[in-house]
Amino acid sequence: MRLALGLAVVLLLAGCSSDDAAPAASAPEPSSSISTLTPIPLPPPPPPTGRLIADMRQSSRDAAAGRMQVWINNDTADEITPTEISYHDPRFRTTLEVTRMRPVPSQSERGFQILLPRQPACDHPQGSGTITVTYGDETRRVRVEDSTDVAGRYASARCLEIAVAEVADLSWDDEVPASGEEGDPGTLTLVVEPTGRPGPTLTLDTVGGTPVLAPVGTDVWRPDATITGTDAPSRIDLPIKPNRCDDHAFMESGGATAFAINLTLDGEPGTIILRMSVPGAANALRFAKTYCGDLSTVSGGG
Repeated sequence: MRLALGLAVVLLLAGCSSDDAAPAASAPEPSSSISTLTPIPLPPPPPPTGRLIADMRQSSRDAAAGRMQVWINNDTADEITPTEISYHDPRFRTTLEVTRMRPVPSQSERGFQILLPRQPACDHPQGSGTITVTYGDETRRVRVEDSTDVAGRYASARCLEIAVAEVADLSWDDEVPASGEEGDPGTLTLVVEPTGRPGPTLTLDTVGGTPVLAPVGTDVWRPDATITGTDAPSRIDLPIKPNRCDDHAFMESGGATAFAINLTLDGEPGTIILRMSVPGAANALRFAKTYCGDLSTVSGGG
């Protein structure tokens, strides 16, 4: 009886199946194996040449602080710890002191600051610089590469500033007046104080904006002012607005308030950079923040 019942159940289950039933899921195909990449070892660095290599650089912050930096690449087998570095250049009247002494590891480089002198040798417009490096019991003299002519450009610009000062002292007023309302322009004022001495004629052709501050309604200011040393003092008002209203613009603090003045002195064209004072720069950036509205990070100056 039990056998007959079992056979009946088997036959019943078999009768319930049909050709339309879904086939059993096939086993997944094995995934292709992920090949392992063997890293190619980097070639070893070339052996040290035993030389010290120097080059001159200057960031916008360096320029604002009145300095440049000589970078020393130590391509010797050992770390060096300079105890004295001096910079020699015929375009400057004296040997310049190099600061921020610290070790330079083998096949690495470090920057060392040089304060720029206010009185370059204007009768020596050409030349190139060298440094003397003393470390341990060794002293080396190294030619300084200066692909962007940092030292030469500074000496030329400073000599032009000195020549311009023989006619008039140029400065920015510390105040940047404005209505105090968002979107209203302000006024940048160039103060001209002639020396009272006869001499060459100075013409102020154009004044350029900065990454942060710009002229209103034009690409550059055009004061078109002609000045002699015997003229009366004057003030030149220049309408000003922010160049852009975003945080990134205000991060450019080194040149934020350093304006290029294109001029002609005694018939010769030239350009000087006239920087605002620290209080003036703070006022200019405060004006820009008000103009732009609610900016969370407006900082910098110089």
